[in-house]
Amino acid sequence: MRHYLDHAATTPLRAEAREAWLAATDVVGNASSTHGAGQDARRLLEESRERAAAVLGCEPIEVVFTSGGTESINLALQGLWSARAEGADAIVIPDAEHHATMDTVASLVAGGAVLRPVAVTAEARIPVFGFAQALPGAALATALVANNEVGTVNDARALSAAAADAGVPLHLDAVSALGHLPLSFRALRGDASGGSGLVALSVAGHKIGAPVGVGALVVARTARIAALLHGGAQQRGLRAGTQDVPGAAAFAAALELASTELDAEAERLILLRDRLVDGIRSLVPAAVLLGDPVDRLPGNAHLLFPGAVGESLLFLLDMAGVAASTGSACQAGVAEPSHVVMAMGRSEQDARSVLRFSLGRTSTDADVDAVLSVIADAYARASAAR
Repeated sequence: MRHYLDHAATTPLRAEAREAWLAATDVVGNASSTHGAGQDARRLLEESRERAAAVLGCEPIEVVFTSGGTESINLALQGLWSARAEGADAIVIPDAEHHATMDTVASLVAGGAVLRPVAVTAEARIPVFGFAQALPGAALATALVANNEVGTVNDARALSAAAADAGVPLHLDAVSALGHLPLSFRALRGDASGGSGLVALSVAGHKIGAPVGVGALVVARTARIAALLHGGAQQRGLRAGTQDVPGAAAFAAALELASTELDAEAERLILLRDRLVDGIRSLVPAAVLLGDPVDRLPGNAHLLFPGAVGESLLFLLDMAGVAASTGSACQAGVAEPSHVVMAMGRSEQDARSVLRFSLGRTSTDADVDAVLSVIADAYARASAAR
């Protein structure tokens, strides 16, 4: 039997989202067509957009459906850069961002942008003061709502307020936070207006039980942002192309369910996570929990196993039927130290000795028991092999 503890990479498809997707495939027609069939598809698409907006705390017109988090992040960062104010050439980015953000910014730097990095704390938190200091005169800024590797939750509202005070457009990556933390684009923006402060928020469907390949970028009405794809006027002209009506319907269904379950599920996952962490530290006293011990994503348990290579631990656990990860799934197959752990001030050796266990709505006590039954032996073997 396999025990899945890698929900941060992707979580199982919800039956309700699958049903919504299948039902929507029976609606024949391109949502941009003017005939009756096309308008039926358009009606379902816009109803799904309205449902998504209600959960995300924004106006329906501000929801731009995408293929997922990576596209949303690219649209936000490249779009804001292309539409930047004249003379602004700096991008503010904390040191522990997701690779989708880091790699996109790196491509912009190669094209002439100036990088303004912000050091994170030993818990991988973005310091509001340090972030604010880097903002004046910048073209744009970006930040995680919650760190995707170690789970530390940032003060997104304060970061947004700092960007608004500096008149700098801000993108927030909420991919890891979606379904685990309350999210309201409107609340995060506060009184920001005029294109400054928070203007874009990225989310992905497969993190909450929607199909892989659908997500959204919430884009403020006031945002100055350029499109990446051209060839049509769909979605305010920000994402040209035939729109994925079944994907939108499934995404809306998953969003509503995740929102309804959020409080009870967070409480359940915290209990499971704490039992997992306490059990591991009891069996492997050398193990260290990284990230904020309390203010973290409910299902995230990111641990350092000194003297053992994370990849070896991962292999041994997998052989025992336990699925975990050494970091972001976007770096799968690439054996490299965690840049997040090094940004926290840890050594490269430490950055190669970490595991992330992430719990989700299908996680049970049996999954925790499975880890606890094999972790001591796996650690001993991995340490000896090193």
